[in-house]
Formats: sequence, structure tokens, C-alpha cells
Amino acid sequence: MLDRNDFQPVDAAITPRFSDVATFLRTRRHDIVRGIDIGLCGVPFDLGLNYRSGPRQGPSGVREASRIIRRIHPVSGVRPYDLCTVADIGDAPINPLNKDVSIDQIQAYFKEIKDAGIRPIAVGGDHTIPTPILRALAADRPVGILHIDAHADVMDTMCGTKVNHATFMRRAYEENLIDPKRVVQLGLRGSRFGDDDVQFGYDKGYNIITLDEYEDMGRAAAIEKINSVIGDGPFYLSLDIDSIDPTYAPGTAVPEIGGLLPRDLQVIIRSLQGKDLIGADISEVAPVYDPTGITCVTAANMMFEILCIMAKGVEKTR
Repeated sequence: MLDRNDFQPVDAAITPRFSDVATFLRTRRHDIVRGIDIGLCGVPFDLGLNYRSGPRQGPSGVREASRIIRRIHPVSGVRPYDLCTVADIGDAPINPLNKDVSIDQIQAYFKEIKDAGIRPIAVGGDHTIPTPILRALAADRPVGILHIDAHADVMDTMCGTKVNHATFMRRAYEENLIDPKRVVQLGLRGSRFGDDDVQFGYDKGYNIITLDEYEDMGRAAAIEKINSVIGDGPFYLSLDIDSIDPTYAPGTAVPEIGGLLPRDLQVIIRSLQGKDLIGADISEVAPVYDPTGITCVTAANMMFEILCIMAKGVEKTR
């Protein structure tokens, strides 16, 4: 049995933040083995994009930026590393010249994670990655999902392909990976190619809160709706960094003006305390468009917020 004390993050009071090899949240690097409760991992894949490449560098950028994160949540007081075993379990294997092979490799990687009893928090990579992740994590039953994004990702095809960064919320429904009654899509905005960009979700009963609706109803009402829809069953969280206004997160492949504030996302994620979060991803972080590094810092902070929610969920199941 793994000793939780051996998995404490590097202490910045002893080893400076700028020193040694970067890992997610300065956790210990470890292979996928049973006994790890939460695995922080990267998916350096961006072959599903139709515009600007670059999210393949997201995992390395967020690892570097996450050196700044400390150990204790400032509001809830959650100490995730005291509640469960957390490790950086590396990156999913990728074939950089073959999208379809890469998708199969990602799915196999997350199946190995699930079989080991680990709950993953992944940093992408473009927003294709939830498709193979959910194929692994939700293979035995559909789950709820909180999808925070500027885009609905419900297109049937893009550029003649059915698995890409604009289709995962359609494929997940068709493959019975998500329960449409327990779906919330938050933050949708921006120009569209056509009705096919969003209509599928309305037709299937997704609970959609566009950014304009979010502003009209207010954060507290949105949080109440999110928690009511997600309920107490298992759910997955998919956070596209382009849900955030590019003033605060410019490092992304498809920026859309007028987005959510990072503060709003912090409070929304914190409201999920006690729920059964089985996995999560933070996608579309592209350091090449992030000259100040603030996008990677924001993603690292969101990773810690998600970790604290997941750690309480792990504690609750014991």
C-alpha cells in the first residue's frame, strides 16, 4: 500500500519553486499503479484543431506554471494531499502524425488509469480529448457532465471528420457516455457557422446557460441550477480555457471575446464540494499565445480548485 506521506508535494520552503524538474502542482512523478487516488496527467494532443495549433504544449506549460500553487485551499481549508494520494502520472502517449491512432492511445491510457482506481485530472491538448477520456471512464454507465466552454462542441462533422475539437458533446451522447438530463453547458457565446453549432444540445435536453443568460440570472442562480442538474451521481468536468475572457486567458487556440471571469469559475467549481467527480480536463491551453504566462497560471489554479473538490469526493467514498 502506498504511503500518503511519501506523496507530499515539494516543499517550497526547502526546494525553491524555480528549482528541479516541473511536475503538476509539484507532486511526485509516478507510474500508474493502484493506490494512487488522483492522477494529474497531460494529453499533449492538438491534431483535432481546425485553426491555431499549440495546445500540445499545454501540459508542459501548466506544469511549469503550477510551481506557484501551495498546499491548502484558501477558502474551504481543504488539504488535498492529506486526504488522498496525488501524483503526476505523466502524459498520455501520442502519435504526432496520426490523429486516429492518438485517440486510441489516449483511450487506452485512461482505461489503464480507471482500472487502477485512479481519478484523473487531465491538462490538454485540444478539446478533442474528452471523447477518448469519456470512452474509458464512462464505458460502464453514462455520467453527468459540467461542460464550461465558449462553444457547444455538438457539431456532427468538421472538415469531414467526426472526432475533433468541435464534436465531443455529440459523440458522447451518441455513444451513451453522458446522461443528457445531467448535462450543463455553461458560457456559450461567440459567432457561429450555423444552427448546427448549438441546436443538437437543445434537441437532446442539455441544460444550456449561455453567457448572456448567465449574466442575466447571476452567479448564485447559475450555481444553484448547476448543482441541481448534476445532482449526487458521478459526473465529469470539462473546462475549455476559452470559456474565460481572453483578457485573462489569451493563450488559447480559438479565443472568443466577452467570456467568464476566472473568479467566477473559481466560485462555481468550489460550489461542487462533496459531489462525485470522477474525472476532469482543462483543455485548449496554448502557451505559444500566452506571452505573460497568465493563461497557464490560471489553468494551474483551476487544476488546484478541481483537485480540492475531487479530494473531498475521494474522502467521502472511504
